[in-house]
Amino acid sequence: MGKSFSESYKAAGVDITAGYKSVELMKKHIARTMVFGDTSDVGGFGGLFHLDMTGMKEPVLVSGTDGVGTKLKIAFLMNKHDTVGIDCVAMCVNDIICVGAKPLYFLDYIACGKNYPEKIAQIVSGVAEGCVQGRSALIGGETAEMPGFYPEDEYDLAGFSVGVVDKSKVLDKNTIKAGDVIIGLPSSGVHSNGFSLVRKVLDVENIDLNEKLDALDGKSIGETLLTPTKIYVEPMLKLFDAVNVKSVAHITGGGFYENIPRSLPEGIGVKIQRSAVKVLPIFKLIAEKGNIPERDMFNTFNMGVGMTCIVAKEDAEKALKVLKDAGEDAYILGETVKSQESVEIC
Repeated sequence: MGKSFSESYKAAGVDITAGYKSVELMKKHIARTMVFGDTSDVGGFGGLFHLDMTGMKEPVLVSGTDGVGTKLKIAFLMNKHDTVGIDCVAMCVNDIICVGAKPLYFLDYIACGKNYPEKIAQIVSGVAEGCVQGRSALIGGETAEMPGFYPEDEYDLAGFSVGVVDKSKVLDKNTIKAGDVIIGLPSSGVHSNGFSLVRKVLDVENIDLNEKLDALDGKSIGETLLTPTKIYVEPMLKLFDAVNVKSVAHITGGGFYENIPRSLPEGIGVKIQRSAVKVLPIFKLIAEKGNIPERDMFNTFNMGVGMTCIVAKEDAEKALKVLKDAGEDAYILGETVKSQESVEIC
């Protein structure tokens, strides 16, 4: 007997043979991630991972889950599906790196109106690329065909990441004191947050997304918005090895005002020099088109800073060198101060 087939299920809109083809097409992409310690074969009921705890006294597992959000609408409009998987991985691994953890493995979940195997394989190719950048094995996932729930040409994408850190190396924000330095790592663009506002302000469904704009340094709005979220795993792991990093913040939805306070202890705030922030052109365009006040922009978007970290002033120069050697054009945003106001941009 060959693989199972149900004419009745197909008549209801679910073609299980398309699922088999999707798995076959995605296997070559998944294979790229297997260097990170996986011991499973895709297609089973559970993803296996061999955890190497060499040198760890008290290993602590760290997990994170997230989706791509309405950025997917841009992918639908552009009919480009090979980058949103990077966003999906990034939103998870960038979170777990904030506690000092090393990512281990990743699983994805794709729900679609109709399973087009080639499209699913494109999505997974992006997930695999994100896993390579995020040093994670892609050990499994799920593709759910849900006719009548999603439009035929649309899908949703979410993921789940697990990492590990020795308990003694978990970042401790309570070691922060006034006079420490906050460093910013540049973002690659809007990343994967605030797209409901972006889509409304730029009226993406009624403009030519492929038109090149001088305001975006000759790039199109579509190309700019689909730029994948930067993954900070490699440079941050190198930084953890070289410098005592006190805390890290992933700048996602809520921007500076929501995310940086999560990396601060009670009674300590940060004073950020507005002139130091290297705001990307896309944010200037969004603010202009939507007539959005600057505080709202910093409270919604990353504004060109995808991750921040806090180190002692005496470690700042070394931290910047380590990050720059790792390919990150990091720079000082400001300093920590005694304050009940968590974030002050002045």
